Amino acid sequence: MKIVVDKLISKVEEAFADLGAVTAVSSGMMSRELLLDADVLLVRSVTRVNRELLEGTPVKFVASASIGVDHVDVDFLREGSIGFAHAPGSSADSVAEYIIAALFEIAAKSGRAPNELTLGIVGAGNVGGRVCRLAAALGMECVLNDPPKKELTHSEAYRPIDELLERCDIVSLHVPLISGGPNATYHMVDAGFVSRMKQGAALINTSRGRVVDEQSFKTARSRLGAVVLDVFEKEPAINVETLRLADIATPHIAGYSIDGKLRGTEMIYRSARAFFFKDARWSADASGMQKQKHAIDLSASKDAVYDGVKSAYSIMADDKQLRCIYSAAQEDAVKFFESLRANYPKRLEFPHFTLTLGEGRRREAEALKGLGFQVNA
Repeated sequence: MKIVVDKLISKVEEAFADLGAVTAVSSGMMSRELLLDADVLLVRSVTRVNRELLEGTPVKFVASASIGVDHVDVDFLREGSIGFAHAPGSSADSVAEYIIAALFEIAAKSGRAPNELTLGIVGAGNVGGRVCRLAAALGMECVLNDPPKKELTHSEAYRPIDELLERCDIVSLHVPLISGGPNATYHMVDAGFVSRMKQGAALINTSRGRVVDEQSFKTARSRLGAVVLDVFEKEPAINVETLRLADIATPHIAGYSIDGKLRGTEMIYRSARAFFFKDARWSADASGMQKQKHAIDLSASKDAVYDGVKSAYSIMADDKQLRCIYSAAQEDAVKFFESLRANYPKRLEFPHFTLTLGEGRRREAEALKGLGFQVNA
């Protein structure tokens, strides 16, 4: 069996070696010609999987190590009886931790503590649900909006979007990209959307770039407080003007923890093994990731929760790296953006860190435990 894989999928060659012969290539090299003798194709969200890529090939199974599927023509795969799997929820913890790091920076800019701010979560799925749980650990009030879940459950926990926009100091987007229908999210955030937000409110987008109509959004930017963007409408050819409007901007890496990447690989690995009626033999734990622990002494910190989060993940360091794109020529900017993602440094999730706080800091210890840290009070 020949397996063609995107070489940037974490540990993919190690995981799939016992299923067949693995050919690892860059996403830019994915082509129909390469797949003319392939049985399995494994991609990331940067590769468009459609008729043009697969028609006339013997590919029997496709998997994407990503949460979303808007880059995959699922209908074409179904028509051709080609198996498909992806990795929903694999990077949810990573994205949620990114949001927590962003919330602290937004709170600092506003001069208020996180628990004094109300967070609106648009899309309460794998990621949005985790964001809500972590924000609650900080004492934040969360308002949820999710029309499909509201329709399914009739729960009052899901509020109308206008109520959320009116009430919330921060609005965080966690929706899939849907082009049409009653729950369309394509260009959902435009000047009209911003005009309904609370004056001075902050906006965070870690979902999909095309959820925001950047051209329309720019005209209403002055109404907002902070703006945090991890995704852009025309990636990897991002609009530098949009970048300049953001207080924090990162190169689509919110879900790029090592843990999240390995979970994604394991999910598609298990799906592939099941598709070919084979038992799974490899797991993410085999990589040794669970053994990586780091100790941080915060006994002298005046704000242990903020310093704990920042010590584990510095969102501003990622922002600083992306800002270097300003000096790149237009044709080099795309390569620069892609290189930041391809060469992203090792990032561990909060449970890998043990924080020492000292005595008499029970409230901070509980908040940090709620965020997933190991804590020595």
